[in-house]
Amino acid sequence: MDTILAPLYYLVSWIMIGWHWVFEQLIGISHDGVNWALAIVGLVVVIRILLIPLFVRQIKSQRRMQILQPQLRELQKRYKGDRERLQQEMMKLYKDTGTNPFSSCLPILLQAPFLFALFRVLDGVAKGHERGAFTSQPELFESAGQAQIFGARLADTFLNAESVNTRIIAAVMVVLMCATQFITQRQIMRKNMPKEALEGPFAQQQKILLYVLPLVFAFSGVYFPLGTVLYWLTSNIWTMGQQLYVIRRMPAPGTEAEKAHQRRLEEKARKKGEPLPTPDAAAAEPETPTEVVRRQPKKTTRSQRSSQQRKKK
Repeated sequence: MDTILAPLYYLVSWIMIGWHWVFEQLIGISHDGVNWALAIVGLVVVIRILLIPLFVRQIKSQRRMQILQPQLRELQKRYKGDRERLQQEMMKLYKDTGTNPFSSCLPILLQAPFLFALFRVLDGVAKGHERGAFTSQPELFESAGQAQIFGARLADTFLNAESVNTRIIAAVMVVLMCATQFITQRQIMRKNMPKEALEGPFAQQQKILLYVLPLVFAFSGVYFPLGTVLYWLTSNIWTMGQQLYVIRRMPAPGTEAEKAHQRRLEEKARKKGEPLPTPDAAAAEPETPTEVVRRQPKKTTRSQRSSQQRKKK
């Protein structure tokens, strides 16, 4: 396993070492525990910036899923007694519209290798086993092994901690990690999903993510080194901020977030004394006059012109 994940070990550890150098040498922070904790936060920033294109794709796919809800309900009614045919028609609909129903899981799945690599690197730090770039940096390896925040080592876990203080800090961080995961998913469902999207298979998927993921992290978090829990907690806070920005600035159609966005626009327009065009007003605007097309006169012969003149007489 270490051989397969060796490139990720080096990537994770070099990013951490790079941030540690920035905070120690450039900023001048002398506390090793703070430096390494900030280095882990810096690792989150780097990885999440790299995942921004995927986040945009996730938002677009979620919007498509919301639009497809009426069609999905029709398929459920039509093939109510034929589950196999229903699944085939749903997959066909997803393929035709370019929609991935599991896109909301992609950021979590793609972060998982980095999370596991960080877990292995910090686990090696705790057990005196260098991994990644730490194999050639013995002084930094020893520094990371002794790094503490609030009196708890970043390499310790809830289960192997010897002090009560470390276990309390670990428990609080695990609870915060699970709570931020739950709040982030819940705010999507409550504010940025239309009512019709809260029914059907897509809604079931969202509900599973809402309740299952925090439980998974709660049970697995006690095995994570504090540094790994700090990574996931920071990543959740980043995700929460991204979602709040999207909900506020780019709400999905037909949601409470869109109504709130419209109210803010109206209030802003009233303060500036500017009229705010509404969809109804836009629809009531007169149509643009059609362009008058000039027609060239048809060419006639001399006999036709003479005949026309006789008729006028």
